[in-house]
Amino acid sequence: MARRPAMTPPPRRKRHPFRKLLVLVVLLVLVVVAGWFGMDYSLHRVSALVDYTGRPTQGTGTNWLIIGEDSRAGLTDAQKLQLSTGDDSGSRSDTTMLFHLPEAGGPPTLVSLLRDSYVAIPGHGMNKLNAAYSLGGSALLARTVEQATGLRIDHVVQIGFGGLVAVVNAVGGVNLCIPTAMVDPLAGLNLEPGCQTLDGAQSLAYVRSRATPQADLERVVHQREFLAALLDKVTSKRVYLNPFDLVPLLLDARRAITVDSGDHLLDLIRMAFAMHRTGASAVVTTTVPVSDTQTVPGLGSVVDWDPNKANLLFNALRTGFAVPPSVLSPNP
Repeated sequence: MARRPAMTPPPRRKRHPFRKLLVLVVLLVLVVVAGWFGMDYSLHRVSALVDYTGRPTQGTGTNWLIIGEDSRAGLTDAQKLQLSTGDDSGSRSDTTMLFHLPEAGGPPTLVSLLRDSYVAIPGHGMNKLNAAYSLGGSALLARTVEQATGLRIDHVVQIGFGGLVAVVNAVGGVNLCIPTAMVDPLAGLNLEPGCQTLDGAQSLAYVRSRATPQADLERVVHQREFLAALLDKVTSKRVYLNPFDLVPLLLDARRAITVDSGDHLLDLIRMAFAMHRTGASAVVTTTVPVSDTQTVPGLGSVVDWDPNKANLLFNALRTGFAVPPSVLSPNP
């Protein structure tokens, strides 16, 4: 009996693990890119920077206008009660800072502009600086700051009460060292002395409170300390290398922050890391030089800038020269 020829096994299909890995990598990159552009596209934007006759020309470096507005928009009655914000339906600039990033390296400068600064508001005469926002939003505030400082603003970022709370909570709170106890029932603040982690509600109360011996002069220092602590968290490897921390932060920031129509997510990231420099290039912080206070009928107490020192400060930023130490304010 003839033997059947042996069956030849079918050829084995070649496996391509590298190809599968490549497909996964490509898909991951597409997801990241789509997420990036999606978040950038969904940023809240307003036309804050507009051209006008007499607008300052471009100087050296880049200038950011940072606005903390006291809007209660989006807060429930329960949240207003919890955060001690009151029911004010208006919207003013509770915090105004100017951040200058030099063109040729060197330390950036962060300048607090006091809310009660007595300045000319285009089309509205002399008034307190924070009135500009309530009269014409971020566009009028940006123009007012440009005219008062002679600096051209390149970027604008603003955040409200609810947004600040959300961002702080998204990064797990901020670490601050409080030298003395701080109690302010109006702001909902009750902090013991010592180094501690502040949650969103405590952070908001901390930057709002004026229940200190030097009121606004100390408040703006607290605001700069808080901003530094927040950026310390945001730019830490624990956050930006951990998707479980980074994604919630970006989602909350997207909802909480408003930027100029020409700004993008990359601009915000660049600003955050620039403000977190250390060593010789660490940020120089100061308050706009003031000379005196006065009482103006209908406005109450206002703050006058020191014209000579203020001009020296803003001219140094505009021309790229080092800020003279004589114009920098000591912390109270």
